Amino acid sequence: MLATSPAQRYETVLVAGAGDVGTRLARRLALEGRRVFALRRGEMPAGDGIAWLRGDLTRPETLAGLPKIDALVFAPAPDAREEAAYRAVFVDGLRHVIEALPEMPKRTVFVSSSAVYGEHGGAWIDEDTPPSPPGFNGRVLIEAEAWLAARPVGGISLRLAGLYGPGRTQLFDRLREGKAAVPRGRQVYANRIHVDDAAAAIACLLDVAAPERVYIGVDDMPLPIDELYDHLARLIGAPPPPDGPAPTGVGNKRLSNARLRATGFRCAWPDARAGYAALD
Repeated sequence: MLATSPAQRYETVLVAGAGDVGTRLARRLALEGRRVFALRRGEMPAGDGIAWLRGDLTRPETLAGLPKIDALVFAPAPDAREEAAYRAVFVDGLRHVIEALPEMPKRTVFVSSSAVYGEHGGAWIDEDTPPSPPGFNGRVLIEAEAWLAARPVGGISLRLAGLYGPGRTQLFDRLREGKAAVPRGRQVYANRIHVDDAAAAIACLLDVAAPERVYIGVDDMPLPIDELYDHLARLIGAPPPPDGPAPTGVGNKRLSNARLRATGFRCAWPDARAGYAALD
């Protein structure tokens, strides 16, 4: 049975860690007429219908005075790709913000990552596939997911695939500069989701009835890396990238979005080839 009708629309939402995806989500929710608070450390925009708050998730003393809310979205990004930085943000930061709230949220969406999955030889995997993170980042995220699941805050973890979209065009630069290599003919897959679809997926999970504990956020079309990169090279007039090793620390797999689609969600960009083309 499809969970297509929301049990409740949460009208007051805090987006903690309002970077790129979080800000896109906050704007989407504000346009829906919800009361939206967005927490970040740096410069705060204005005039977008969002109540911006300044605070540092790693410093609980800066989180005093958070508002009463119905729902929390936790979507931070660490400053450095180091285990200590990940733990400070995703494990300690999640605990800090929930403990700082005057009341427990009825629903919490934790923006996690498909980095929790390891090597699967190109096979399809879903939310029932046991996590096997190859790196510290996935291990820290699993720890944070487990902490959330043990709290009475309506926790949902959304494991996002590789993000792309406006402002995320480093791949184009690497192709133009001849710095991208691909594992040719070996069926090594890329899993992607457009940043706007990522924000839309979070918005969907805020209200979906009887949610599962975990969802994978990915588009409809995992693609062999060589097929995707060759397509993008043709798109921008760059030479096809040379043969090279598969990406390290990622694992070869095809992520399924069947559980997310069962909520009624649909990607605006179901195929990354079209999504990237819109950026050029």
